[in-house]
Amino acid sequence: MIEKKTSLTIGSLAAIACSLEVAAPKPGNVHRGADFSDLVLQDFLVSGTILGQVIDQQPSRRIGETVLEVIRRTRELVGTNTNLGIVLLIVPLAKAAQNAAADKQRLTPELLDEQLAGLTSDDTKAIYEAIQVAKPAGLGKSESGDVHQPPPAELSLIELMSFAADRDLIARQFTNRFEQIFDFGVSQLQQGRDLWGDLSRAIVFAHVAFLAEFPDSLIARKCGAEEALQAQRMAGRVLDRMRFHTTAQEATSDLVDQEPFWDSVGELDFWLRAKGNQRNPGTTADLIAASLFVAICNGDILPPYR
Repeated sequence: MIEKKTSLTIGSLAAIACSLEVAAPKPGNVHRGADFSDLVLQDFLVSGTILGQVIDQQPSRRIGETVLEVIRRTRELVGTNTNLGIVLLIVPLAKAAQNAAADKQRLTPELLDEQLAGLTSDDTKAIYEAIQVAKPAGLGKSESGDVHQPPPAELSLIELMSFAADRDLIARQFTNRFEQIFDFGVSQLQQGRDLWGDLSRAIVFAHVAFLAEFPDSLIARKCGAEEALQAQRMAGRVLDRMRFHTTAQEATSDLVDQEPFWDSVGELDFWLRAKGNQRNPGTTADLIAASLFVAICNGDILPPYR
C-alpha cells in the first residue's frame, strides 16, 4: 500500500524519485558529481519539482493534460528536454497511485490498466503536443504515428505507442503494462539494496542491470543501434565482474567482492561519457526514476532515502 507514515503527497513522492535518480552516480548520466556542458544537476532537480507540483495541483486533470503542462513548465523554466520520458512514465503511475492510496492498496499493473484504459483522443493529442514541445534528441520521422504530425483520430495512444515499441523502451511500457518497471526495475533496486545496503549504490546497480538487459533507446537514436548494443554488452561485463562468495540468492554486501564491480562501473562510465556525452543512457535513467517511484509508493523503499 502507499506509505502513509508521512504527510508526503503523490507529487512529492514523484519529485523524491526524480531527485534520487539524478543524484546517484549512474554511469553516463548527469549526477551530483558530473554535469554535461549543456545539462547540469540543477536542471533535473527543478524538473522533478515541476513534475511533483503539477501532479498535486490538479489531481483530477487528465493524463495528457498533466503531461503537457509539466513539459510546458519544464521548457519555460529549464529551457531544454530533461524529463519527457520520466513524465510519460510517472504521470500515469501517479494517477494509479492516487487510487491506490485512497483504497490503501499497493500500486499494481492492474490499477495502472484502469488509467491506460481511460485514455482518449484528447490525451493522445496532448501527449503528441508535449513531445513536440520537448523536442527529444534524435527523434526521427516514422511512417506510422509520426509525432511531428497530428495523431490519427482512429488510433488510440496505446496503438500509436505500439508502432515504436520495438525501438523505444518508453513506448514499449504502454504496450506491456509497464512490465520493465514493475517486474524488473523494482526487483533490481531491491536486490541492489540487499547487496550494498545503500540506496545510491542500489540505484547504480539497477541502472547497470537495466542497461545490460535492454539496449538504451536514447543511445540508439543518437548513435545508432550498434553503439546501443555495445553499451549493453559492456554493462553485462560489469555485472559479470561481481564475484560472489555464495549463491546469488544468498548474497549480501559482505559476500561480494565489490572492487571489481565498481572498477568496471568506472570504465563503463568513461566510455559512455566519451563522444561528447552522446552515449548518455537517458532512457535507462527514465526507467530507473519510474521504478523508484513505484518502490517508494509501495513502501519497498522507506525513508530515510539513503
